[in-house]
Amino acid sequence: MRSTDVVIIGAGAAGLMCAFSAAARGRRVLLIDHANKAGKKILMSGGGRCNFTNLYTEPANFLSQNPHFCKSALARYTQWDFIAMVAKHGVPYHEKKLGQLFCDNKSSDILEMLISECEQVKVDLRLDTSVQSIEKTEAGYLLDTSLGQVTCASLVVATGGLSIPTLGATGFGYQIARQFGHNVLATRAGLVPFTITDQLKGLCTELSGTSVDCLVSCNDQSFRENILFTHRGLSGPAVLQISSFWNPGDTVEINLLPDHDALAWMQQQQAERPNSEFKTLLGELFTKKMATLLAEQWFASKPMKQYTPAELRDIAEKLGAWQLVPAGTEGYRTAEVTLGGVDTREVSSKTLESLKSPGLYFVGEVLDVSGHLGGFNFQWAWASGYAAAQYV
Repeated sequence: MRSTDVVIIGAGAAGLMCAFSAAARGRRVLLIDHANKAGKKILMSGGGRCNFTNLYTEPANFLSQNPHFCKSALARYTQWDFIAMVAKHGVPYHEKKLGQLFCDNKSSDILEMLISECEQVKVDLRLDTSVQSIEKTEAGYLLDTSLGQVTCASLVVATGGLSIPTLGATGFGYQIARQFGHNVLATRAGLVPFTITDQLKGLCTELSGTSVDCLVSCNDQSFRENILFTHRGLSGPAVLQISSFWNPGDTVEINLLPDHDALAWMQQQQAERPNSEFKTLLGELFTKKMATLLAEQWFASKPMKQYTPAELRDIAEKLGAWQLVPAGTEGYRTAEVTLGGVDTREVSSKTLESLKSPGLYFVGEVLDVSGHLGGFNFQWAWASGYAAAQYV
């Protein structure tokens, strides 16, 4: 039987951060993961470039049934703290847009930085390691693992959520939470593409690969970024963002002309270019193919002078407030994050320690805290991992 101060289950972003931050305090840390490689989600994130934080991180960028919970950790380990570590390691990076910071080269630069930090403070990292059972003891916790039995004073659950099971995601963290008396709030896929199965499916398939700047709204939330048509439906940053606020059956509204008042634009075109075909004018705003397909789908294209005021209003309504009801989402298979999780009302916002079972901690995505797209979920991983590390 081996004994250590801290066992961390999960060598993803939050687990790695927690491991070297705790070891830097002189704690003996065993970091275990059932996967054959640490930080798999880090490697594939941001299209292989890792959107590792956001310059504009603030609590408003996070969803939780307990919205104040994230404030303490985010205030104590900020985006500037992580950027300082990135700079210390000489990792080149750039701002892509909207405060999103990406590696210049590849995601492995961030993972190698975290592994290097772990090595410097002698974190014992063990991969291909499974946990069969966990018991509470007087002194802490006893784990039955494929390494043998391990005892620890503090146990940190950094197992992540259910998103992207091909990278090894499981519900193990929720299982541990329930075992020790925690409520786990219903989980669902977040930051995920929509599937379309009705008459719009043909339009999406035809336009597959086309990206367009839009304002997408649902349930009093709006995001202005690109949408991407796919063979299965709709994706792109604006769709991923709004998916976290969408529930089955909800209508999503898309403003295809976010820089124009659609009706005023139509009336202006009719006055200034009465002989121009409508699809020709649309082709100046969208790709020719998209303009033609929209014209076919929604209205017969004809010279602008032939449209009645009622027809103009109808077209403007479609362009400025296109209403659609997605059939569903692509689910955890492609979701970037899991909504819901361990109820944060049963966890200390200061220490990330369970209020039900002393010495048990939860960090990262396993908790009911989910960020918007754009580096916020990584910043939550760094902040929560660091906060727990000060107390384990």
